[in-house]
Amino acid sequence: MPAFHNLYRHGFVRVAAFAPHVAPGDPMENAQRLIALAKEADKSRAALVLFPELSLTGYALDDLHHQALILQSAEQAAAALIEASRDLMPVLVAGAPVAVDGQLYNCALIIHRGRLLGVVPKSYLPNYREFYEKRWFAEGPSAIADSVRYAGQDAAFGTKLLFAADDLPGFSFMAEICEDLWAVHPPSLDGALAGANIIVNLSASNALIGKAREREALVRVQSQRTLSAYIFAASGSGESTTDLTWDGQTLACELGETIAQGPRFEDNAGLVTEIDGERIVQDRLRFSTFRDGARNAREHLTGWRKVSFTLAPPLDETLPLERTIRRFPFVPSDRERLDEDCFEAWSIQVEALVQRLRSSGISRAVIGISGGLDSTQALIVTARAFDRLALPRESILAYTLPGFATSEATRGQAIALAGAMGVTHREIDIRPAAERMLADLGHPYAEGRAEYDVTFENVQAGLRTDYLFRAANHEGALVIGTGDLSEAALGWCTYGVGDHMSHYNVNAGLPKTLIQHLIAWAARTGRAGEAAGPVLERILATEISPELVPAGENGQIQSTQGVIGPYPLQDFTLHYVARYGFGPEKIAFLQETAWGESSRSDWPDHVAEADRHHYAMADILKWLDVFHTRFFGQSQFKRSAVPNGPKLTSAGALSPRGDWRMPSDMSAKLWREAIARLKDELGD
Repeated sequence: MPAFHNLYRHGFVRVAAFAPHVAPGDPMENAQRLIALAKEADKSRAALVLFPELSLTGYALDDLHHQALILQSAEQAAAALIEASRDLMPVLVAGAPVAVDGQLYNCALIIHRGRLLGVVPKSYLPNYREFYEKRWFAEGPSAIADSVRYAGQDAAFGTKLLFAADDLPGFSFMAEICEDLWAVHPPSLDGALAGANIIVNLSASNALIGKAREREALVRVQSQRTLSAYIFAASGSGESTTDLTWDGQTLACELGETIAQGPRFEDNAGLVTEIDGERIVQDRLRFSTFRDGARNAREHLTGWRKVSFTLAPPLDETLPLERTIRRFPFVPSDRERLDEDCFEAWSIQVEALVQRLRSSGISRAVIGISGGLDSTQALIVTARAFDRLALPRESILAYTLPGFATSEATRGQAIALAGAMGVTHREIDIRPAAERMLADLGHPYAEGRAEYDVTFENVQAGLRTDYLFRAANHEGALVIGTGDLSEAALGWCTYGVGDHMSHYNVNAGLPKTLIQHLIAWAARTGRAGEAAGPVLERILATEISPELVPAGENGQIQSTQGVIGPYPLQDFTLHYVARYGFGPEKIAFLQETAWGESSRSDWPDHVAEADRHHYAMADILKWLDVFHTRFFGQSQFKRSAVPNGPKLTSAGALSPRGDWRMPSDMSAKLWREAIARLKDELGD
């Protein structure tokens, strides 16, 4: 079996893109420079190496493209590059002028292990402002030939070529050249529908102020529109600067996200990163419009040909990812982006509740507050919704409902928050009613025995819900839900009670890791009011606990994360299970990359020191087992009966009316067996 710590085992494809220092008009010298960079990429076990447009000759040769000696030398240089590739693993994509049937084409040469796999001519030739390509080249789609004899080899020729590794699922690519991307209908639109997961662009785009941003935007959007990865390499140093300058920009984007950028204005600049082929395949499976696009564009997809090759990556080696995997997929690393996302999430919650209050005609709300994260966020949202509707905050009835394990600290935080928010606070001590119910049930606790079982816990949880709903009946109010997305995924809620049931749940789409940052953002920006800031800070510093079981003799309180796992790890798993459908083996590899002791990921500034943990593989597998057992085998019946609430993230809200549908009586056997095999393999 391939090594677990080998990126190719997990559906990744390592790619490189370079902007080599060009020797204009000296193809053989350029070939040697490309060979040197290809050997570097081979050492890193890259599967694909991209070079810029006309990289064997130089782009800015102008009329010299029609010089016979240049064209002959370019073909000889291509032969040298092909020969040098025999002992190299990666597929090489280089640019050269190629004459076919009396026409000259600006082409991409696709080379692998001594073979010229194909030659792809440029489709769209710019002939405006500084560009005069129609003076020298013919458009690719006008070509009649479907094969070419070049550099001593016969190869497929045309704009509709798909290159696919027969031994690496997910590694399929097509090439387009520079202006093709700027066209109204880029060839990559059809190439993606024809099966290309990766699009490469050989470019000679010159440098202008702001143009690098324009290129990145185009590449990023095209990767999103085509549900693909898009690799871009532009000409760099050495090109003639008679009238233009070249920056050597290299980019890699995947599904609308920039995953790597090389430096600009440097000799031999470039990047090495990985494309997640499985992620692309999974997205295409789930997006029905991608399938519809293939159907509607059928006439454009005729004539596409697949050229197969065998990559033979070294699967027995340890090959960790160069690519950074975000530890917090729901929380942006950049502070400015985090603030934008927090504002948007908060606004979505507020807008959702405003509409529910308007449509119901109800002008009062009941919410149970515990001094913990979820009810705090729900109260902040509710207060803002009432402000939007010009309703008095006094009409928000915030109840504290202390039970057998409620601490004075959390109770005090809840009361202080209600005061700071200007809502009406009420308190009902549920202990007398709970003692009566336990006695009626014949529970050992009623006889003085400290038996803190599920009945003991749920009697308290159920009574709180009973009081909130009856208070809402009595006051003509709406019960605001507090349960979050992470709890729904793990089934960390009691069926039919407060963290599961409400009239409307504003937190339904919020993962726990994002809730923490939303509250911190509210404190930092004053969204909850200046008076609330200090109490919000105390709430954020409080350990997450349901407070249903009294503290032990050593003062240890009931810990949520001690039972269901650290929320950062479990939210990470939730993202990749619900959004991409990844299996536990792939997720374990990603988690170790992000959270392991050897992780190279930087900690965002907004992550507190106390939350900066690393996890050993044994812990990763332990909590993966907990997640999959609870998510697939124990909790769907609860998710099948959740109240309404807004979706906030791409992972969805796990609502049976929206993103997530699965049988309530499903077994987790398949996932648990996969985790057990992984434990055996890794010895954890």
